[in-house]
Amino acid sequence: MKSKADVRRCVRMLIKEIPVDAKDNRSAHICATVAALDAVRSARVVALFSPLPDEPDISQLIVELSERCTVLLPRIEGDSMNFYEYNPDRLSAGAFGIMEPVDGTAVSPSEIDAMVVPGLAFTVAGQRMGRGRGYYDKYLSLMGFRAYKIGVCYSEQLFDMLPCELHDIIMDNVVAG
Repeated sequence: MKSKADVRRCVRMLIKEIPVDAKDNRSAHICATVAALDAVRSARVVALFSPLPDEPDISQLIVELSERCTVLLPRIEGDSMNFYEYNPDRLSAGAFGIMEPVDGTAVSPSEIDAMVVPGLAFTVAGQRMGRGRGYYDKYLSLMGFRAYKIGVCYSEQLFDMLPCELHDIIMDNVVAG
């Protein structure tokens, strides 16, 4: 099996080869599929993420869900990550150039009903490999966290097996486009 560094390098090359229009179409498919999930349709509070250029663009999902439930976005704070209520007028480029909420009070992990999680690679069974800093694994391990976890990726990021460690959190569902 390849190392995590090898998988990350491979995935980055695969994503670069996806044409922009294909990324747009596949991102739209991912958004529609996630929005239709029972766990998302019944959720009062959904945590999402501000996508980086190499991640599925879920911007439309953020806007759509914010019209019917509370949407949260992450903010990196030192070695940890917290989630704050989404307000399109109160976002600013934060850590790693990611658009983050600039103010508000962190929402307790126990209040989140569903969470859409980015990753560099996933398996159909729900294993996830992130970018290597552990922000999501730490957050998903917090006391009281109970949300339905949905990994999102392009089909090139799906693998049969990934190198995993005990602290790696398994997704409840993986939606690929």
